[in-house]
Amino acid sequence: MTTLYSYPPLVPGVLIRRYKRFFADVELADGSLVTTHCPNTGPMTGISTPGSTVWLSQSSDPRRKLAYTWELIEVEGTCVGVNTGLPNRIVARGLTEHAFAALEPYTTVQPEVRYGAENSRIDFLLGAPDRPSLYLEVKNTTWTAGAGNDRLALFPDCVTTRGQKHLRELTRIVELGGRAAILFFINRTDCLRFSPGDAADPTYGRLLREAVAAGVLVLPYRFAVTPTAVRLLGLVPLEFF
Repeated sequence: MTTLYSYPPLVPGVLIRRYKRFFADVELADGSLVTTHCPNTGPMTGISTPGSTVWLSQSSDPRRKLAYTWELIEVEGTCVGVNTGLPNRIVARGLTEHAFAALEPYTTVQPEVRYGAENSRIDFLLGAPDRPSLYLEVKNTTWTAGAGNDRLALFPDCVTTRGQKHLRELTRIVELGGRAAILFFINRTDCLRFSPGDAADPTYGRLLREAVAAGVLVLPYRFAVTPTAVRLLGLVPLEFF
C-alpha cells in the first residue's frame, strides 16, 4: 500500500446530528458538545448516521468560527472519508509520485485547467511529449450497496448535473481524438467493485456507459482510510448491470 496522505492528530467523538449541510454536532470523549464544520455538501447517503464514531481535525487558527472539521466516520467497522476536499489533494500527490500506473506515461501535471464546450474545468491535465494530453476528472465515492467486505461502490448518490456535464465533456474529448479518464476515489476499504449509481441518477449511469463505449478510461481506485493515513490500494472492477 502506498501512503498518500497523513492526518494530523484527530479527535474522536460521537455524531449527534448533521444539519444545514455544513454543520455537525459531535459529542467528545469528555462529554462536551462541539459544532464542527462538515466539508461535504452532498447527501452523505449512509455515512451520516447519528451515534456513529467520528474523527475531527482541530485548527488553532483563532479566526476560524469552528475549530473542528469532520474528517472521518466509522460505518460498520470501516472508516470512511468525509472531507471532500481531500481526494483531489491526495490524487495530486499520487500523480506527482506516479502512483497510478493506469495513467502512465506522463511528464507534466496541471490542475484546474479550463476546457470543453460547456465551460468546464478539468481537475488535472496530464501531458507527455509524444502523445495527446490526458484530461482527468476525480470523483469522491462513498455510497455503497451490499454488506460486509464485498460492498459495491456507487457514484453518484444523488442527481448531479455537474457530473453529467463532465461526462459529456470527456466523451467529446475522445471523440475528437484526445485522451480522457475519470478516477473514482473510493474513500473506504470495504468495496471490491464499482458501478454507477443508477438508482440515484440514471442519466449519469447512461452517460458513463456511453463514455466507456467512446473510449473514456474509467478508473475506480480503492483507498484504505484510517484515523492516521490514507493509502492507495489499487483498482477494482467496473461493473454494469
